[in-house]
Amino acid sequence: MAENSSGRATIIAAVLVSFSIIGGSFFVADSLERTTAELENVTEALADLELAAPAGAPSRPSRPNRPDANKEYDVDLAGAPTKGPDDAVVTIVEWSDFQCPFCNRVTPTLAKIEEEYGDKVRVAFKHMPLSIHPQAPQAHAASEAAHRQGKFWEMHDKIFADQRDLSVATLASHARAIGLDMDRYNADIADARIKKKIDDDMAQASKLGVTGTPSFFINGRFLSGAQPFENFKRMIDEALEKAS
Repeated sequence: MAENSSGRATIIAAVLVSFSIIGGSFFVADSLERTTAELENVTEALADLELAAPAGAPSRPSRPNRPDANKEYDVDLAGAPTKGPDDAVVTIVEWSDFQCPFCNRVTPTLAKIEEEYGDKVRVAFKHMPLSIHPQAPQAHAASEAAHRQGKFWEMHDKIFADQRDLSVATLASHARAIGLDMDRYNADIADARIKKKIDDDMAQASKLGVTGTPSFFINGRFLSGAQPFENFKRMIDEALEKAS
């Protein structure tokens, strides 16, 4: 118990240091990006502390107004872009923001999951452009336009590869590069039904209690943030064992 208390105290101190950095670098973009990385490290440390809990001990419930990590939620995947077989044993649903640096940093982890687990896992994408990211909505619209032509994941990868530039012109350049019909693309990004689909994803996130990106549900169980591969692996292995 003393060891866990000491660990929590260390993490709380790290959080305070991180927020003091934010205050000192609010107007400096590069410093803010470094601060973001520090906060991500704190998030991972918190997750590691949870993993260090005694075997068999129940997970701590999530904070109020967030999904309960001990529950399994039903997530509607109708119309969502997916990667992997429909009958995969494990489904990972990600709520993501194309302008969010954490969402970009977790993509190699998802690629590693795909490589390690193959057809046992499928990934579904849900839209959650945050209000603090002004270029995110147009990037999400572009990805949905690509989805209508069967090339969501190609656009997804292009956007995250050049995340600092999500201008309309750059998104159109990505669309041409992946071979989209540009007349159809231009019509689709202006289609109100695409905006509604994005809004519906965000409404579903709100109903589930999801407030930030990236957020994941692994066979219905909640996992928050750009967690390290080991944290995903633990939950995936538990889901596979349960299904066996």
